[in-house]
Amino acid sequence: MPWEDNRGGLKIRSGGPWGQTPGGGGGGGPRRPSGGNNTPNLEDILARGRQQFGGGLPGGRWAIIGGIAALLIFWASQAIYTVAPQQLGVELLFGKPKAEYSTPGLHFHWWPVERVELVSITENQTRIGSSGSSTSDAGLMLSGDQNIVNMSFSVLWRVGDPRAYLFNVRQPDLMVQQVAESAMREVVGRRTAQDVFRDDRAGIAVEVQGITQNILNSYGVGATISNISIENVAPPTEVADAFDEVQRALQDEDRFQEEARQYANTLLGSARGQAASIRESAAAYRDRVINEAQGQAARFVSVYNEYRNAPEVTRQRIFLETMEEVLGGTTKLIVEEGASGTGVLPYLPLPELRPGGSSTGAATSTGGDQQ
Repeated sequence: MPWEDNRGGLKIRSGGPWGQTPGGGGGGGPRRPSGGNNTPNLEDILARGRQQFGGGLPGGRWAIIGGIAALLIFWASQAIYTVAPQQLGVELLFGKPKAEYSTPGLHFHWWPVERVELVSITENQTRIGSSGSSTSDAGLMLSGDQNIVNMSFSVLWRVGDPRAYLFNVRQPDLMVQQVAESAMREVVGRRTAQDVFRDDRAGIAVEVQGITQNILNSYGVGATISNISIENVAPPTEVADAFDEVQRALQDEDRFQEEARQYANTLLGSARGQAASIRESAAAYRDRVINEAQGQAARFVSVYNEYRNAPEVTRQRIFLETMEEVLGGTTKLIVEEGASGTGVLPYLPLPELRPGGSSTGAATSTGGDQQ
């Protein structure tokens, strides 16, 4: 090679790898093109870029305008938002919520400086218990008389304060469920099993609602409890048969007591009716006797007054009236004197004239009956 020297059979390098001797003017590095400083500058790069693209960008200024328009459309799609019915929007400026809420409709905010959080204000339902929870023992609760009951109930609630609902508690839905379950356990722990099963379900639901709402307000959850609905209360599966027997015995007891009350009410009503009837009969008899006595007294007084005015006429009238009363109901026939002097025997159909009489039991009136 040109930079090697053969001395005594040995190859001795006489120059660098680029054909220059060590220590020479070329140095030991690679040879660079002549012509001064060869460091590329910005103008050379731009010139080469203009030459490569034919003196300008593809599409020219229309490409720039199109890019700017695309950016504006993207920004507008992020800055304009819609709030659906049954929703409220909370705008945040640098992460801090504003005081005003965005009502349903089309709204604008300065994205990305501002952003919006949407909250549904419809009524929500959270079910707690064996039918609404993933764990089988979620509804098992201990009553005040040391009995275990298995409950399933629903919590109806809605968002009352969207700002508090979004930023005061990390998981407000789970908070509502846990607080309602805790309140139910507290109330059931103070009541007997009979109250929980059937005697006072409405009172328990009202008390649980009040406790749950107070706890949520203390934590600032922003949720409002609308109603607590106890859906089902049953004993644990292990003692269900024994509990059913007890319930049947209690139902029989209630039925027997109700039948006894009905029978007692029937007898009492009948006795009261009879007593009222006797009292009414006695009062009617009393009034009748008093009225008859008063009538007889008034009649006697009137007769006496007439008698004082005309004694003979009054006596005659009284005699005739008395004879009419006495003879009016008899079956005797009076035959005047001289009726038999004609020589004809009179025939009197006495059996037919006697009321209810018959020919077998009739007696013929003789001359002794004539008066």
